[in-house]
Amino acid sequence: MKIKHSIYTLALAGIAFGMASCGASGDHPGYEYAPQMYNSVAYEPLTQIVNEEEGSWLSTREDGKGEFFNSNINNPHRMNMREPVEGTVPRTKDGSLPYRLKAFELEEAATIPNPVELSDQVIAQGKVLYQQYCSTCHGPNGEGDGKAGEVVGGVANLKGGAYIDLPEGHIFHVIMKGKGRMGAHGSQISQERIWKIVHYVKQEIQKQ
Repeated sequence: MKIKHSIYTLALAGIAFGMASCGASGDHPGYEYAPQMYNSVAYEPLTQIVNEEEGSWLSTREDGKGEFFNSNINNPHRMNMREPVEGTVPRTKDGSLPYRLKAFELEEAATIPNPVELSDQVIAQGKVLYQQYCSTCHGPNGEGDGKAGEVVGGVANLKGGAYIDLPEGHIFHVIMKGKGRMGAHGSQISQERIWKIVHYVKQEIQKQ
């Protein structure tokens, strides 16, 4: 009976200690189970320590290596990131390829079709974007009478003259690369958003 009682006592003490260790108060952060799950090994790109024994006196790592070892042994040349495949072309956040045409290549740009499918939702989004980026100069109705346009002067009236018949690719290119007094907006607006603005200009402002 004494042995059985001692076992129960030790078990209860162990449970009590376990419950107490889960708490944190004051300067005591509590105890962590499997600390490597919370504090992952940080691989440094420029200051790699390749000696697997470095910091072994301090190590709590589950892989048995030294605490200061931070080199990735799984990639060639101990690189922490692989280089892209030769010839890889990066895409923008919206999945578009980088726009390669130069500002003077307007004729070629004019042949580019609008890749964004036309819908009521796209028109609504284009309207919001137009108000944010374009109406200051071109005015709410595209007539070149925006507050900034009155100061700058020479702002295009999108409802008049040859502007009515401009291809969508032309309008896109001018927004991206700029033309005349209009500055380039390609660094401020994504390609997908510019195409939505183009849809709004053609469908609602120019009624094409």
